[in-house]
This record gives sequence, C-alpha cells and structure tokens, in this order.
Amino acid sequence: MTPPGPPAPQLDEPQLAVDTRLCPRWHVILLDDDDHSYDYVIEMLMRIFDHSLETAYHMALEVDTNGRVIVDTTTKERAELKQEQVHAYGADWRIPRCQGAMSAVLEPAE
Repeated sequence: MTPPGPPAPQLDEPQLAVDTRLCPRWHVILLDDDDHSYDYVIEMLMRIFDHSLETAYHMALEVDTNGRVIVDTTTKERAELKQEQVHAYGADWRIPRCQGAMSAVLEPAE
C-alpha cells in the first residue's frame, strides 16, 4: 500500500456574472378625437386590451377629458402590436363623419 499523496488542489467554482435586466416598458397611449363615440372606445379597449367594461369606461372618460390615456404598459414589441391593432380597428359606424380608427402613440415608461 502506498502512502496517500498530497491533497488535490481545490479548484474555485467558476463565478458567473449574472446580469438580470428587465425589458424596458412602453406605454400605449390612446389619443382623443371627436370622431369616435364612447361605445366605440369602450368596445375597442375591451377587445384589443381585454379591459373590463368598468376599466374601459374610465379610460374612455379620461381620454375624453384629458386628451390622452395610457391603455397598456408592456414590452416594446407588444406595445407596437397593440398600437397597430388600434390603428386597424376601423371607423366608428355610429358616427357618419368618422373616417377611420383612433390614434395611439408609444412612449417609454419611466
């Protein structure tokens, strides 16, 4: 039997640099105009953003009062998709002079 040799050198465990960052968030902001009814706005917000009737109503009231309302805060890719859906929603059939969909803009969330 041979005597035990020197102990094996201890290797340091590799250190992983973990950089966890959240994706920047973006606001989808609905802009007011006079060519869409409350019913249109509420219906659109419920269909596109899956807001409840109550939430959609309060957002419609806010866009009418303040000229704009944040309807979603999400990733940039999803915000762009939702903006396109708003722009593609079409005219309000309830108002004959209405020529198209409402407008939405994107802004970085702070």
